[in-house]
Amino acid sequence: MRPGATVSRGGAGSRTAGEERALTSVAAGDRFDGEQPAETARLWHVTLSVSGRRAPLPEVRRALEQLAHDHPFLLTSRYAVDHAEIRYWEEARDLHDAAAVALRLWGEHRQTAGLPPWEIVGLEVIDRATYHQRVAEGYGPPPASPVGIHPF
Repeated sequence: MRPGATVSRGGAGSRTAGEERALTSVAAGDRFDGEQPAETARLWHVTLSVSGRRAPLPEVRRALEQLAHDHPFLLTSRYAVDHAEIRYWEEARDLHDAAAVALRLWGEHRQTAGLPPWEIVGLEVIDRATYHQRVAEGYGPPPASPVGIHPF
């Protein structure tokens, strides 16, 4: 203790030895005054572009098929010997969360799916309303059809 400091004895917020502090709980869905409701998950359309050194086409296709098998959320993949594009819907609270998941996708599954050692060179994340607006206006990413894995 610092010289000249006083010791609190029973002031507001102090407890005596052995005194229990009362705990309160908040029921699920309850909010404190002024608190905003928790955001619900939304759908985000993700386009992830990767590229790197040339790899044999059959190996690239097999790796993308394995990724799609491991993670069936993938809508479509297009590929060539030195680049690929993966498109899918991601459910996330906000754009930051959806982008963070997308930026980890390739690296986290590189070994398990046998993906080429390519780097991410492009990322687009748009909300569902923007995706549908772009399609309706005739620009932006067209609907992913046919669904699956296809060469460029």
